[in-house]
Amino acid sequence: MDYIELTVKMRPFEEYMGDVMAACLADIGYESFVPMEDGLLAYVPEDGYDDEALAGVVRCFPVQGVAVDYTAKRIEQRDWNEEWEKNFFQPIVIGNECVIHSSFHRDVPQAKYDIVIDPKMAFGTGHHETTGLMIEEILRMDLAGKHVLDMGCGTSVLAILAAMRGAADVTAIDIDTWCTDNSHDNVALNHVQGIRILLGGAELLDGMHFDIILANINRNILLADMRRYAACLPAGGELYMSGFYTDDIPAIEAEAARCGLALAHSREKNRWAVVKVVKS
Repeated sequence: MDYIELTVKMRPFEEYMGDVMAACLADIGYESFVPMEDGLLAYVPEDGYDDEALAGVVRCFPVQGVAVDYTAKRIEQRDWNEEWEKNFFQPIVIGNECVIHSSFHRDVPQAKYDIVIDPKMAFGTGHHETTGLMIEEILRMDLAGKHVLDMGCGTSVLAILAAMRGAADVTAIDIDTWCTDNSHDNVALNHVQGIRILLGGAELLDGMHFDIILANINRNILLADMRRYAACLPAGGELYMSGFYTDDIPAIEAEAARCGLALAHSREKNRWAVVKVVKS
């Protein structure tokens, strides 16, 4: 699959504006984001690029007094490891227990859970607040013998950690072949067992059952698919969701209630949120 690379520059620029723009672009199908000093790079599958929708996002950007310029170009499939090594991806330690790094890194910090991620086009390295929040949740869970779903798996970093933490089995699902291909590579790099990787969306969940579901996607997809997630859980089953802002928690909580899911807790980092809900 070929992608459109969008370069967005904002004047004046503060770091939080990049997160706001990423959330707006996620609502129109953009999947991956890389921060820059004065904006961000954003990526969308070529067949999902909509110039009119993009112009609407820029026109309605919610931060006042900011000039937004953008350019878009088509990029062919390629291995992204070199770009990450040169520009973006450095080892990261989360919760003092989990270190995430790539196969090209040296002098990696020591931690209980050592995860190797070569991200390619699937940007899920733990550096974004939502991934970090989800990893912190996993580090608090009792996963021994549990059946786990990583929905919108990206690099499958969450699935890999769940397997390392003792899950009986993990199903990792993503709609993007880049992500599923990269997930296969990363599972092999980490020598973990019991992870099944599937290409597709929430339609695959019919008839499936899990004890715990991890869904780090975005607000609109979570709201649209939450009923299907709930149908996969038994009473007492847990759903962890991230990929949205703290301002979105009321909408997430309201939809969860309609699906028979009760809010257990929420946490935030730099205005990004993670929510745990439990099926009654």
